[in-house]
Amino acid sequence: MDINLVNVINQHKASIKVSLTLKEESQQFTKLLFKAFYDCDTDAHKALQDLEHLFVKIRNRACPEIKDKPCKRWEDFKDKIPDLYASLKMDAEAIYNNDPASQSIEEIYLAYPGFFAISIYRMARVFYQLNLPLIPRLMTEYAHSVTGIDIHPGAQIGASFFIDHGTGVVIGETTTIKDSVKIYQGVTLGALTVKKQYQNTKRHPTIEDHVTIYANATILGGDTVIGTGSVIGGNTWLTKSVPSHSVVTHNHQIEIFSKIKKADE
Repeated sequence: MDINLVNVINQHKASIKVSLTLKEESQQFTKLLFKAFYDCDTDAHKALQDLEHLFVKIRNRACPEIKDKPCKRWEDFKDKIPDLYASLKMDAEAIYNNDPASQSIEEIYLAYPGFFAISIYRMARVFYQLNLPLIPRLMTEYAHSVTGIDIHPGAQIGASFFIDHGTGVVIGETTTIKDSVKIYQGVTLGALTVKKQYQNTKRHPTIEDHVTIYANATILGGDTVIGTGSVIGGNTWLTKSVPSHSVVTHNHQIEIFSKIKKADE
């Protein structure tokens, strides 16, 4: 055995103190939480017991200095569950009412990656507001790995939120999204400048009520506000605010020509 190599590895581990078990258990916790909320074959009482046990384990791994202390309690999350249910029901109904391809509300819960990502975001957001470190990010990153939708738990998202298709959506930490907003695949709500010195500032845009943002639009900057009722067209790049009830489009030229040469050419 190469003792020197083992020592190097152990020194590196000691310096970063990363627990992959925490990541794995956080994913397990997230999956069980979703099943406890929605799966009719999952016993709710047993699931809540298992979730409490898992919560204590991941809390103690994430915060070893507060191990077994009550400052981050399962009860703090459990008290929020009725409000979470009400909020997620509004999200599911928004998706069902706005997507002509949806056949039933059950389909939304089972088959829509946007709803899954929103659900995990809202669950993680509760832990984020309780100042529980790391675990909210692990939860939303699990949803990101499953759906391709990246929502930071620090983002503030209002009621009746609709993500359609969803692959490639990015919603940054200081984004504010008001009520009844619809976004499509590839949308980025990001920072205009990425520098560590801006860590505690608002770096991401504000989206007002009843805004629709179509595929692959990019909206950047903490001072950027998309006004109420606006429609942002696909492939648009915005770094400035848009007044209420605006339509923003990206104009580009498309040329269509025949591959077959004419006889006289």
